Amino acid sequence: MTLHFPQFVSRLEAALRAPLPGPAAQATMAPQPPRLWPAGFDRGAIRDAAGLLLLFPIDHRPHVVLTLRTSTLERHGGQISLPGGAVDPGETYEQTALREAREEIGLDPEGVRVLGGLTPLDVHVSRFRLHPIVAAADRRPSLSPADSEVARMLEIPIARLADSTSVTFKTLTRDGADVRVPAFLVDEAEIWGATAMVLAELLAVISGFEDLRI
Repeated sequence: MTLHFPQFVSRLEAALRAPLPGPAAQATMAPQPPRLWPAGFDRGAIRDAAGLLLLFPIDHRPHVVLTLRTSTLERHGGQISLPGGAVDPGETYEQTALREAREEIGLDPEGVRVLGGLTPLDVHVSRFRLHPIVAAADRRPSLSPADSEVARMLEIPIARLADSTSVTFKTLTRDGADVRVPAFLVDEAEIWGATAMVLAELLAVISGFEDLRI
């Protein structure tokens, strides 16, 4: 049996209400050795942020929209990420994710349904705690990237991420030491770091859909 997109969304919404795979799933795509907070770091300085993991169908198959950030941005420039940003006072994580998606990719929140959240993830380099918000649109949305922040939008099939052959590894240098970094490689898109860790947990959640053929 093949799940169509509305069935996929229903199953996913139910799965997000159950206990999540959490850090164990995120760790499968984490750089090694992992980055840690320095000794004596004031964790009260960590700011909350939210990112939108928007799912929608193309030819009935689930896709997710990601953004290639402009190289001129101070943080994470030139990297692929979820639309998202810092939580403003009085906002919920869901409100932040939808607001940021509207600002960055022109997403109209009408017709978008929030399904739930994945496990928060600390992004050490920017001192954010990222709250991934999962949402779905019944059809492919009309989007328009903000030139100041987004160099390009990417519509990534979930099936490509779930294919184990899409995972590759590269070596980066951090503080003079080599770091082994897993990444999803989809066509020319190289997805690594916090974005890859969030996607890894999503894939772990849907891996239990025994009748899902994506």
